[in-house]
Amino acid sequence: MKIFQSTHDYSYPWSLVSAANWQKYPNEHCSHVQHVDVLNRTVDPKTGVLTTERLITVNQNVPTLIMKLLGCNGTEQYVREISIIDPKEKTLTMTSQNLTMSNLLSVNETIVYREHPHDKQKTQFTQQAAISAGSIVSRWANVIEDFSLKRFQQNAAVGREGFSKVLERFVVMAEASPTNGNEPSR
Repeated sequence: MKIFQSTHDYSYPWSLVSAANWQKYPNEHCSHVQHVDVLNRTVDPKTGVLTTERLITVNQNVPTLIMKLLGCNGTEQYVREISIIDPKEKTLTMTSQNLTMSNLLSVNETIVYREHPHDKQKTQFTQQAAISAGSIVSRWANVIEDFSLKRFQQNAAVGREGFSKVLERFVVMAEASPTNGNEPSR
């Protein structure tokens, strides 16, 4: 098993970052994400916690040799994501797991956005992923996990850059919105 960890601080309040998260796809940096479908969404009336289950369809560039060895056709893959937004605690926790070929390679990711503990105008981002090759490929587990970890690191950097661009556009739109209290005087 290989572990990936990353942290980052966004220079925007949690309310903007968590709202922009829903606008993350599509973006020009993450063209591998083809579709995002909401499967279920509930709000706990007592706590205000919003739970959303989504199916993310991605098009990964898996090396042709690996696809042939595994007997796979196509590059379309599916990921299940559960997002939990707690407005009182100011946290957005997202867990995701690949559904496609998970018997060969399991990727379990957790992302948390939370209000920065020392600066309410910032948001703290943490990301962790556990990458584990299945027993069916145990002979090649280390090679597969190392390759997958490197690919995950690259995708995480591109994803963070893409989200930063989405966030910047979202902030501009939010600031221009008449509902933010900055309506032009008549």
